[in-house]
Amino acid sequence: MHPFSPDRTRGAVSNSEGRYATTTSTREDDGWALPGELPDEAPPRPTELLVDRTRRIISRNDSPDIPFDRSINPYKGCEHGCIYCYARPTHSYLDLSPGLDFETKIAWKPDALTLLRAELGKRGYSCAPIAFGSNTDPWQPVERELRSTRAMLELLLECRHPITVVTKGSLILRDIDLLAQFAEHNLVRVMLSITTLDNSLKAKLEPRAAAPATRLRALRELTAAGVPTGVLFAPAIPFVNDHEMEAVLEASHEAGADSAAYLLLRLPHEVKDLFAEWLATHFPDRAARVMAIIHDARGGRDNDPRFHHRHRGDGLYADLLAKRFEVAARRLGFGRRSERAPLDTSLFRPPRLPGSQGDLFDFPPM
Repeated sequence: MHPFSPDRTRGAVSNSEGRYATTTSTREDDGWALPGELPDEAPPRPTELLVDRTRRIISRNDSPDIPFDRSINPYKGCEHGCIYCYARPTHSYLDLSPGLDFETKIAWKPDALTLLRAELGKRGYSCAPIAFGSNTDPWQPVERELRSTRAMLELLLECRHPITVVTKGSLILRDIDLLAQFAEHNLVRVMLSITTLDNSLKAKLEPRAAAPATRLRALRELTAAGVPTGVLFAPAIPFVNDHEMEAVLEASHEAGADSAAYLLLRLPHEVKDLFAEWLATHFPDRAARVMAIIHDARGGRDNDPRFHHRHRGDGLYADLLAKRFEVAARRLGFGRRSERAPLDTSLFRPPRLPGSQGDLFDFPPM
């Protein structure tokens, strides 16, 4: 058992240094606790906002494993605190911990809207769907006050630029008015990430994300507003939530989702140690079995970074998981990504730049 009780409002158990840190520290039990006495419980850690003066807001990628070549992440770090988050190691580049720092020290981009307007207005810009939520959640709690995601959605809607969305945040419903307008012109698809229907597991696995029932409600309301929605069961974790795959797909289908996808747990860089620590704290009875299955599906390693393998895995467990998903998706009538009509890129128009002659022209209403 971990010698100290973790902060129950956060996902990570510790705040271990990132892989680029030049010094390390460890927390030790000082032995003052009496026999049978409970260990000290960590005090709640407040959320701290940091300023990120990035020079570009649209990130590019050429990965064959994901269906987009560009994305926007309004924030670095994520308050949702999902212990499995593959984006945690990015905090190492900020000289911060991928552990508790990742979920308590959130970097936001005050120049995001200005940068986006400039990038969309560049001569020769080629329109293709921009993904929101590829790294950290654009509707995490700090967005309620900062409204950075909404501001960028307003600009993209003005430009009739297509977007895709993945989120665990119920705050997305605040922006349903914008998303419905995107949908009228075939400019949006939304995926709700639902990992479990069990509130007690959710509280350990992703403590500050929306409750499972709330995410299902978001699916229903988005669908009712005409927004195309799907469900992402990710990640599937052996002996933790994988048994819920079919139940999550069924509940999401009933809520209006018309597509589904899944991902197998990935443990890149520091995530492997953070996850192992989390397992030992919350599920000590099965920790060894969980890691054994992960190693079997990842070629004997914690993580297999190879393209075409990292999201699905290999071996008996990975093959069985893929078959279960295929059977459930077919039974429920979920469509494949390749069967959907592509989002419309033909309506794109560059933004009107402040102070330019673009202000002299009126675009037709949407």
